[in-house]
Amino acid sequence: QGNIVLKPMPGRAAEAAGIQEGDILAAVDGVAITPELSQDQVLDMIRGPIGEPVELQLQRGDAADLVVVSVVRERVETPSVEWMVLEETPTVGYIAIHQFTERTVDELDSAIEDLDNAGISFLVLDLRHNGGGLLQSSIDVASRFLSDGVVLFERKKDGSRETYRVVTAPRAPSWPTAVLVDGATASAAEIVAGALQDRGRAQLVGEKTYGKGSVQLIRDLSDGSSVHVTVARWQTPNGHEINGVGLTPDIEALHQDDIDAPLAAAIRLLTGNVAQN
Repeated sequence: QGNIVLKPMPGRAAEAAGIQEGDILAAVDGVAITPELSQDQVLDMIRGPIGEPVELQLQRGDAADLVVVSVVRERVETPSVEWMVLEETPTVGYIAIHQFTERTVDELDSAIEDLDNAGISFLVLDLRHNGGGLLQSSIDVASRFLSDGVVLFERKKDGSRETYRVVTAPRAPSWPTAVLVDGATASAAEIVAGALQDRGRAQLVGEKTYGKGSVQLIRDLSDGSSVHVTVARWQTPNGHEINGVGLTPDIEALHQDDIDAPLAAAIRLLTGNVAQN
């Protein structure tokens, strides 16, 4: 739980270097990946000049020794949002948000438009394995599903509280919505899930989320190490503390081999089809 699990893109440098789906990132250029690091911080460690190599240490399965690979950096534009109409239940649309970037809300708007044109009646929003990203992106995404009000509270170290409210934006149709979450749903993804759950806009289906809801400053020390100082913590609209606690799903469902039980549970919830399995 909380690990950075890798899935290489077909035909890209990571796959060519030998990275396999399910590998867990243990270190970047010799610097260990710790639970305190956010996804954005890990990405910053990996990023660098195009054409230059970066050394990754990977935990593969139950192997005792780490796998070491060298990946040549390349420019890759990967979508943060994927969507489709579910083939077996064409009244249900499916949107997966993999991370929260500057492009996410525009991609989400395209997804909403396509699914609306397809005539869906229900929506599954998949935030599983979403480790977070940009705070503003999460506010923008939540604002597509909420008409007004609070998205997030940020509790400062000095006791003060900043309120993030719904921003003026195009709204998604009022489809009944279920949000899929798991133990790797963290940070900005928990902001969206928590806001939709607390505001009664959607129910959460799956597993308890990771619980990464703090704002940290990183101070580099002269010996090359660093100190992480927590300066604020995030709370959902109902005042629920995210950090170290996570979000509890309304309906618990665990992924099974060859069966996406959480997705099936979400479809049952939305459509009332008790025969769905």
